[in-house]
Amino acid sequence: MLDADLLWTPSVEQISQTRLAAFRDLASQQAGKAFDAHADLHQWSVDQPDAFWRLAWEFCGLVGEAGDTALIPDADPLNVRFFPEARLNIVEAFLKNPDDRDAIIFYGEDGRRLRWSRAELKHEVERLAAALKDAGIVAGDHVVGYVPNMPQTVAAMLATASLGAVWSSCAPESGPDVVVDRFGQIAPKLMFAADGYSYNGKIFDTREAIATVASRVPTIEQVIVWPYAKDGADLPEGMIAYDKFKPADAPVLDCRPMGFRDPLYVMFSSGTTGKPKCIEHAGGGTLLRMLVEHQLHCDLRAGDRMFYYTTCNWMMWNWQVAALASEAVIILFDGNPAYPGITRLFDLVEAEQVTHFGVSAKFIDAALKRGVRPVDSHSLPFLRVVLSTGSPLSPDGFDHVYRDWKADVQLASICGGTDILGCFIGGCPTLPVHKGEIQAPMLGLDVAMLDTDGNPVAGVAGELVCRNAHPSMPTRFLNDPGQARYRSSYFETYPNIWRQGDFTIQTNHGGYVVLGRSDATLNPGGIRIGTAEIYRQLDKFEQVEDSVVVGQNINNDVRVVLFVTTPMDVTLDCELVSRIKSEIRTNASPRHVPAKIIKVADIPRTKSGKTAELAVRDAVNNQPIRDLTGLINPGALAQFTDHPDLKC
Repeated sequence: MLDADLLWTPSVEQISQTRLAAFRDLASQQAGKAFDAHADLHQWSVDQPDAFWRLAWEFCGLVGEAGDTALIPDADPLNVRFFPEARLNIVEAFLKNPDDRDAIIFYGEDGRRLRWSRAELKHEVERLAAALKDAGIVAGDHVVGYVPNMPQTVAAMLATASLGAVWSSCAPESGPDVVVDRFGQIAPKLMFAADGYSYNGKIFDTREAIATVASRVPTIEQVIVWPYAKDGADLPEGMIAYDKFKPADAPVLDCRPMGFRDPLYVMFSSGTTGKPKCIEHAGGGTLLRMLVEHQLHCDLRAGDRMFYYTTCNWMMWNWQVAALASEAVIILFDGNPAYPGITRLFDLVEAEQVTHFGVSAKFIDAALKRGVRPVDSHSLPFLRVVLSTGSPLSPDGFDHVYRDWKADVQLASICGGTDILGCFIGGCPTLPVHKGEIQAPMLGLDVAMLDTDGNPVAGVAGELVCRNAHPSMPTRFLNDPGQARYRSSYFETYPNIWRQGDFTIQTNHGGYVVLGRSDATLNPGGIRIGTAEIYRQLDKFEQVEDSVVVGQNINNDVRVVLFVTTPMDVTLDCELVSRIKSEIRTNASPRHVPAKIIKVADIPRTKSGKTAELAVRDAVNNQPIRDLTGLINPGALAQFTDHPDLKC
């Protein structure tokens, strides 16, 4: 692991042509010394954050006035302020230079294709912004989307942001309970939705779910629905058709100037310990971080074509859409990426001459298992970067990309989170790729691995942390007096040091191997979900007395396993298992449905009464259990180790 095989090295010519090389030269001039190694540039970015972030603003082309001050430092990372005098609206960065060049290409699972130019996108945003303004939306209001990954979703988000309002979204396959748990906490005034979505060759009508969410979130005053599954003619009472909501024309967009920390998004945590946390992100900080990751770490340039398979539940939607600010084209897809076959996405990459292709690690492993060889079946001369995230990419997955996809690409495995709307570690176009390794820390972030005592470690597993503040840290959690939940979520383990919750090893090459989560978040197929949303559905079953849900590592993936206890006279038969799964699928999402539901005699609990999820997870995965002293019934763990039902 610490001396992994070399899979790809950029040529001297390739390195010299990267955006990162140009940035490094400017940074060297500014610092008065040459940065011969990438590690030297990274260290400068950490040691001189004011100089680094100002140069990043200028080099990456962030539209707006930066002001005279780039950074106000503070010992408490929550009190650090970046660009406190800045005035900008991120929509102007997204929509700069509107012309006939492609902006968005959309593919539906059913084969539909839609193209918007940069000028057409701007016009659509102008119309929606005028409609939102007429609907009474003002700065600080919350607008939400219960939406597929479509061009209209991008336009709705940008129109919202142009007014200084705040955007949040959930994918349409999410059940009403999941959506209400999120939207109900942020008091939105208006909701966008689509009347359905496609998946696995089927059309799902969502009008009833939309009506349910609207009725249970009383602050929603208007529901705007665009046709996707139906023709939009028979909407329930109180819903407005998308084309009737927006005017035929609108005045030129006049974006409201905002501060660097003014909110743009509210994202939602996985919901591991209750209702999901509402994480507010600033427009300026979020976009500046994404510009750095796109242009410097992924070598994204104007005219490049980025496709990342994602839904509107996942932060990768926000991450991909930000590529518009680099004047790149974004390729959107809605549906099952493996329908009608696993080569569907490779067909899209070939047809659209994609330069940056992003998927989950699970997709790469699935392609490997099915023997897919695009190198034989597809022409991919434009593809330069393959991006992978969601879960650690296996060494075999690395081999598969270089052997069976394309030999001359930068395979950028990335690791970050919704918490920062970006990455802690990821790709670097001037460095080699080693098998199983993430290439480098992100510029501007003081990344380290710490042991339980807070000491830095290398060559052995430690907690992935960030020891400095950066622009895309959350501005706050909503409904969090005194920032108590914010601090406990990230800064409780190591004072004033952000703990991300990933076990990670730094290798001899200076790269990173992520071993998995160190908290109770589930990660099936690379999609993080919370256990609380599953427990909520189990509360409806009197046949279930107690339960614990964990992730089992199997076949380079994680599957959800639910253990339950029942009253003496109740049998966990097929009928009960089916009902439990149906309830979870309907009211949470298909991804929440356990692969296994197993009856046990007792559930381990801590002395404070909490379910011991981490201890059960360690037992299920035959890993050392870190602390038994806090358990009131440690003997209960024996039934989870080598359980016969977990071997198939």
